[in-house]
Amino acid sequence: VQLQASGGGLVQAGGSLRLSCAASGRTFSSNVMGWFRQAPGKEREFVAAINRIYGNTLYADSVKGRFTISRDNAKNTVYLQMISLKPEDTAVYYCAAGVLLIKRDTGFNYWGQGTQVTVSS
Repeated sequence: VQLQASGGGLVQAGGSLRLSCAASGRTFSSNVMGWFRQAPGKEREFVAAINRIYGNTLYADSVKGRFTISRDNAKNTVYLQMISLKPEDTAVYYCAAGVLLIKRDTGFNYWGQGTQVTVSS
């Protein structure tokens, strides 16, 4: 499975961005897709994930109510809509694919390149 993330950028606090992750290859082997992020000097952390078949979702507490993960199966693409962005959301965001809807990166087998999100105060 190959993953291509896009949509990052620079935004002011309170603004919004939408990240996209397009999957190709053996996508049928990975029903779960998710987003993780890593800020400078910090460990990578879970953001959100979705089961592409059933649509059930999982979110980190820090983004609940502000971020929404969704999928377009016809396009093999998962989106992360981010609103009310805060400076602490600044990080490199990575999309990932796996088979377990969990908050741990060990549940994901495939990783895309990161896309930078910078939120200015």
